[in-house]
Amino acid sequence: MARDYYEILGVSRDADKEEIKQAYRRLARKYHPDVNKEPGAEDRFKEINRAYEVLSEPDIRERYNRFGEAGVSGGAAGAGFQDMGDMGGFADIFESIFSGFAGGGMGGQTQKRRSGQVRGDDLRLDLKLDFREAVFGGEKEIRISHLEICDTCGGSGAKAGTRPRNCSTCGGSGQVRRVTRTPFGSFTQVSTCPTCNGSGMVIEDKCDACDGKGTNQVPKKLKITIPAGVDNGTRLRISQEGDAGQRGGPPGDLYVYLFVNEDEQFQRDGINILSEIKVSYLQAILGCRLEVETVDGLVELIIPAGTQPNTVMKLENRGVPRLGNPVSRGDQLLTILIDIPTKVTPEERELLEKLAKIKGDRTGKGGIEGFLGNLFK
Repeated sequence: MARDYYEILGVSRDADKEEIKQAYRRLARKYHPDVNKEPGAEDRFKEINRAYEVLSEPDIRERYNRFGEAGVSGGAAGAGFQDMGDMGGFADIFESIFSGFAGGGMGGQTQKRRSGQVRGDDLRLDLKLDFREAVFGGEKEIRISHLEICDTCGGSGAKAGTRPRNCSTCGGSGQVRRVTRTPFGSFTQVSTCPTCNGSGMVIEDKCDACDGKGTNQVPKKLKITIPAGVDNGTRLRISQEGDAGQRGGPPGDLYVYLFVNEDEQFQRDGINILSEIKVSYLQAILGCRLEVETVDGLVELIIPAGTQPNTVMKLENRGVPRLGNPVSRGDQLLTILIDIPTKVTPEERELLEKLAKIKGDRTGKGGIEGFLGNLFK
């Protein structure tokens, strides 16, 4: 499975466009093949390009957030690393990255001050679908268990009538600093406050309902929409249905990974559906009309006279809808299998031998075996 593009750029899923751009600049400067000659640097640079290519465009990023790689494969930018001329907005980024490179130093960067809010964790749910559910999509009810803000204390973690107080160890900052003096100068080390674990607050009287955590594990039912045309590994993002955030932070997201059960009749090949149908040797010789099963129900299929074994016939627009464009569908490809009986009745044998004799007179090969062999060679 492809690496997560947010992970590649080292940004959070709610990062804004400017944060994504800055992360890209930093990594592109580090791994550009003209600068970094280490093994693997060029591949890393291509990976960074691809991630920025997807996440910098709002429409493509939204598809990626909903469907993962399946939603953007072939639909983002196809130029890639080799064709720098088609990279559009990348040009100004490269210019700003490498202008004044000889002078060295990134310069002018300032770290954002940490806020007390902490975003909730993302959750994952694996969901199995029947073959037709994956083809046509629809609504599905799921059950999850996630952290929600405690109703009793409103997320503060403190008992009713009390409030958390500022941590005396860190003064409410959530961090402690330690200065070490050496012959080369003073070094400041910043670490998470051990008293409040980075929250900046200390709860003296804990809420009985959540034991001071501010959140409770709660089961929940959700109705989600499965798009038509999903496949194994398709990922859906359900916004803000992950765990609740801490100290007023936003909740995480729920990611639903889809897995499609095998079907006895149908197999999938991209957006096409594969199936088989058996016909008798007489039907193959003479031709016939048959009703065949499709994901849409029964349809009539004409078997032409003289159809050979393993002939593939196509039913147009009976395949899988294209993900993100359900109007466009693939085809159903049916492989014709000829059912030759191992036993025949005396009457059938008599008729076949007469036919074999006629056929043998014309070909010089008599007998039923020669007849059938010539017929299906």
